[in-house]
Amino acid sequence: MFALCLRYSKDEDQAQDILQLGFIKVFNKSHLFNEQGSLEGWIRRIMVNTAIEAYRRNAVKFTEPLEQQHTEIAESLQTPDNLDYQDLLALIKMLPLSYRTVFNLYAIEGYSHREIAEMLTITQTNSKSQLSRARKWLKERLVQLERTQ
Repeated sequence: MFALCLRYSKDEDQAQDILQLGFIKVFNKSHLFNEQGSLEGWIRRIMVNTAIEAYRRNAVKFTEPLEQQHTEIAESLQTPDNLDYQDLLALIKMLPLSYRTVFNLYAIEGYSHREIAEMLTITQTNSKSQLSRARKWLKERLVQLERTQ
């Protein structure tokens, strides 16, 4: 769960705070777990929601103008052969906060743009735009890494 919290935070201290708050919620709401799904999934959902609450408290609202026409980046990110998991996580961690949050929710957690928009109180178009920009940013950094190798 710490890795999940780390993906949504700016540093390890904030991730530890999110993790602690999340587990406090888990213990306080343990009576609500109805055993229809997995315990891990239930805890994960609480951690993601706690991270989003922390994001809302600390985030500046998206001030970038929205693109009228959103176009998904069709090609998937291609990673250099020698890039390992930790390097990829470090790259994701370098994303601007708004990009990273939407990227994590969509690409890693599997939420839809509608769900992300509701969670972050933004529009679906903004969610799509932030994801597109995150992918573009990551792709540019990967190309830079390939050139330096």
